Amino acid sequence: MANQIPLVDYLVLGDEPHLVAHECTSCGARFFDRRNACAGCGRTEFTTADVPTEGEVRTFTIVSFAAPGIPVPFVAAMVDCGGTSVRANLINVPPDPEHVSLGMRVRLATEVIGTDEQGTEAIGFGFEPLGG
Repeated sequence: MANQIPLVDYLVLGDEPHLVAHECTSCGARFFDRRNACAGCGRTEFTTADVPTEGEVRTFTIVSFAAPGIPVPFVAAMVDCGGTSVRANLINVPPDPEHVSLGMRVRLATEVIGTDEQGTEAIGFGFEPLGG
């Protein structure tokens, strides 16, 4: 198996890939980026929290114009994972309104997004439709 590294710090690889958020110990707000203080309550203490790997599409857009080198079209979405909002692309689904809808049930999926000269794979994530 190739050496793999996650594209972002909050993606945990392994047998059961998942996301980990910073959770405010006071109000429970969750953030994926580094925070000095909670945007919800202003407190400064955080713990880590595993984010559910299944969720529901709350909003999406089909992107048809992007920076050079970015393949289009693709679906950018906001997914509600048990109360935690996750911004991610929808993958393994045709990028059109016949295949993507509000309320669609999805699950976290990982994919190789690049490989360096030593063979190390950079692993990104998105969400794919649940079967059925």
